[in-house]
Amino acid sequence: MFYRPKEGHGLPHNPFNAIVTPRPIGWISTRGADGSENLAPYSFFNAVAYVPPQVMFASTGHKADRDGTKDSVANIRETGVFCVNIVEYSAREAMNVTSGTYDKDVDEFDLAGLEREECQTIACSRVVGTPAALECELVDFVTPRGDNNIIVLGEVIGVHLRDDCMNNGQLDLTRYHPLARLGYRDYTRVTEVFSLNRPGET
Repeated sequence: MFYRPKEGHGLPHNPFNAIVTPRPIGWISTRGADGSENLAPYSFFNAVAYVPPQVMFASTGHKADRDGTKDSVANIRETGVFCVNIVEYSAREAMNVTSGTYDKDVDEFDLAGLEREECQTIACSRVVGTPAALECELVDFVTPRGDNNIIVLGEVIGVHLRDDCMNNGQLDLTRYHPLARLGYRDYTRVTEVFSLNRPGET
């Protein structure tokens, strides 16, 4: 089949999210200027540069109490920092709890029963026990076409790696099985890896 998104797809559910998969999940923790904390998963998330290391996530909706955006972006606007917590398979239920739409005063750490600790380089909490966490300073906001679409770019200035996820000096994904988003309400996890050398590499 072929369709033009502006004209609709004629299917029971929008297939777009199922095409661009799997997508890593950035579990974004933020703190507002008033000290309130927020934790929410974003599957429009990825790394975008090595030097300096930078990541992005995109917020594509809004809440009535956040002036055209969501809690994560509103907090980053106020403080200029955020933390990306990497989601492992065993944390899938807690992650799902934090994906709900709640009042800005609701603390998702508490709601999901998650322990928190202070980041090392920024004034923000991170989820205790995640396989990795990236402490980030805001680089820029980018506004794609469409209402309430905001891309957040951040420079990674601090990295946490859980010791039991390391193997011979490398982060071993098979030791924690990162969770990834598929289309619709579907997810998957990484359970095995393989390597390919680029042309000319040995």
